[in-house]
Amino acid sequence: VAAAATFRLTAAAFRPLSGEEDRAASPTARLRGGVARSDDSPTPGTPMAAQNNRSDPDAPFWRRKAMKDMTREEWESLCDGCGRCCLNKLQEEGTDRTYYTDVACRLLDGHTCRCSDYANRSAKVKDCVTLTSRNINRISWLPPTCAYRLVADGKDLYWWHPLVSGDPDTVHQAGVSVRGKLGASEVDVPDRELEDHIVSWPLKWPKGAKEKAAPSKNERAKERNGRRKSGR
Repeated sequence: VAAAATFRLTAAAFRPLSGEEDRAASPTARLRGGVARSDDSPTPGTPMAAQNNRSDPDAPFWRRKAMKDMTREEWESLCDGCGRCCLNKLQEEGTDRTYYTDVACRLLDGHTCRCSDYANRSAKVKDCVTLTSRNINRISWLPPTCAYRLVADGKDLYWWHPLVSGDPDTVHQAGVSVRGKLGASEVDVPDRELEDHIVSWPLKWPKGAKEKAAPSKNERAKERNGRRKSGR
C-alpha cells in the first residue's frame, strides 16, 4: 500500500489506509493485533468484564485485568492468530467507511495466519500499526471477532480462542481465520486494483463462532458436508 494517505484509486472513490492516520486519531492501515503493551496513558475506564471479576483470583486475566494492566505476554496472547487485521483495507473518501480486501500483507503467512517476520514487521511494513490500550477505541476497523475489540468492549472470549480452547488450531476450525480465503498477496496486486478485491467476510461472524461452546463432531461434519455441497 502506498505510504501517502491521499493516494487515490479508481474514480477517486477509495484510498489505501495509511499508518500515519492512526497518529491523527483516525482509522489506519494494516494491524497485527498481538503487539507489545503500550506504556502510554490508558483509555479511561475499565472493561465491565474486568470490573466484575477483579475479586476472583481464579478468573482468567482478561476478565480480571484492565487492558492497561496486562503484562506484555498477556497482551500478546490475546491475539487469536486469525490474520484478518493483516488484510489490506480501503477507506471511502467522504464517508470514512472502511472496506476489507482479500489481499494480504506481504509478511502474512497464509497457512499459519501469522506474521512471517513479526520481530521486524514495523521496519519492513512502514504502515503496520501497533495496537495499544490507548488506541484500541480509536481503531474502527478491527473485525468483530477480534479479542482485543471484545475485551475492550467488556465481552468474554469465545470457545475457539486459543486461550479458551488451549489449541491454536480452533481459530481455523471455527472459520474465523483467513486460512483458505486469501485472494492474493499485496506484492502481486497494484494499488489501482485493490478495489477489485473488496470482500465482506472479514467483518462478519462465521457460522457457529458465536456459540457458547464448541460444536460437536456431528455438527462439524454436517457443516463440512454443507460447504462441499454448496461449493464453498
